[in-house]
Amino acid sequence: MLASEHVRFHHKELTSTRLHCVVLDCSSSMVTGGGLARAKGVLLDLFQEAYQRREHVALICFGGEGVQLRLPPCKASAWSNDWVAPIGGGGGTPLTQALQLADTLLATQNGSALQTWLWLMTDARTREQPPKPTHAETIRVLDFESGRVRLERARALAEAWGVECLKFNS
Repeated sequence: MLASEHVRFHHKELTSTRLHCVVLDCSSSMVTGGGLARAKGVLLDLFQEAYQRREHVALICFGGEGVQLRLPPCKASAWSNDWVAPIGGGGGTPLTQALQLADTLLATQNGSALQTWLWLMTDARTREQPPKPTHAETIRVLDFESGRVRLERARALAEAWGVECLKFNS
């Protein structure tokens, strides 16, 4: 017969298993087409899930102001719209440069226990055809292209890389 002294509770600390590196397109086409606003909503949801799972996150923004590491890799905390709302946009699309920074950032995680995930949020309104980042174990391309004429470059990029492309069109 089991008695209370036979039952022990072993508290297992939750440990982070993933680093989610988000590369967010803040170019003019994302702003005018409404893609940046939709991407910010998805970003908030992604970071909230990472917080609930005690995972790590990083954020790289790219657009007319160049490429910016807005949030270096850190344990996810509670996010709010107040943090995401100030992210602005405009200008060109330095996609290749942004992905190079993301790949470099993910390379620093080699040897860690973290799985490296790369989330590219873009409308891919650029002629750049960057190579697939090599230090991401999992890559998702999130397509925010909108408008009457769709170039489908995000889908083409995902196909060239052999990764999944998720559409977030209006």
